[in-house]
Amino acid sequence: MTTTPDPSTSALPGRPPVVDIATWRAAREELLVREKAHTREGDAIAAARRRLPMVEFDGSVEVVGADGPVPFLDLFQGRDELVVYQHMWHDGAPHQGQCEGCTNAAWHLKDAVYLNARGVSFAVLTTGRWEEVAPFVAFMGYTQPWYSVRDVPPPVGGDMGYVSCFLRDGDRTFLTYSTTGRGNEAFSATFGLLDMTPYGRGEAWEDNPEGWPEGNKPCWYWRSDADGNATWGPTSRPVPQWTRPGAGPVDALGRRGPHR
Repeated sequence: MTTTPDPSTSALPGRPPVVDIATWRAAREELLVREKAHTREGDAIAAARRRLPMVEFDGSVEVVGADGPVPFLDLFQGRDELVVYQHMWHDGAPHQGQCEGCTNAAWHLKDAVYLNARGVSFAVLTTGRWEEVAPFVAFMGYTQPWYSVRDVPPPVGGDMGYVSCFLRDGDRTFLTYSTTGRGNEAFSATFGLLDMTPYGRGEAWEDNPEGWPEGNKPCWYWRSDADGNATWGPTSRPVPQWTRPGAGPVDALGRRGPHR
């Protein structure tokens, strides 16, 4: 015989109340109103984004990739639109010492086939020297094109850590949009999925129910030890990229050490 749980006896400490399905559906419908408003506002913001003024710049400026110096125009690969991730770089750091946020982002887009199908090319730019960048890209297994923009002026070079969008009209090139800070989150689908889970991202700033369990610590920040001290040494906590086979930490000379 199937019995219906009694909500009054099934409450879990530090968690929202346990209710019957009808009560849950009512609460879910109430939240859905806010979600739909959020979606419509996002659509309106995207429409405004498409109406931003553009900045024209010299598309013949050279960047350095696997085939040596090439004009920025080549990154469009004949398409009219280009999205780039501007990856921060720490000169001389071992592979696992590169920017934790940027490596997390780059890991999320190893295949741009769906962007390409919509006429959009994709590349990663960084201010690192190509002789340092090339072995890092090979070690991480990135399949999208990377380019060094060291000493290249903005908007191609300059500050890193953002997503930027460009438009090509023949040989003319234009900057159309660039994110700031958390605007990069659209690049990392994991964040959106974690936001749907009961425990969320595990970030300290999140607004959680009182008494909520801590959940899993954010694993994309590997440059800290268990006490939160910044490090990429043997006590630092690895992220998923570093748990794959053959991905032990590597020093600045490219020497691979044991797994942590």
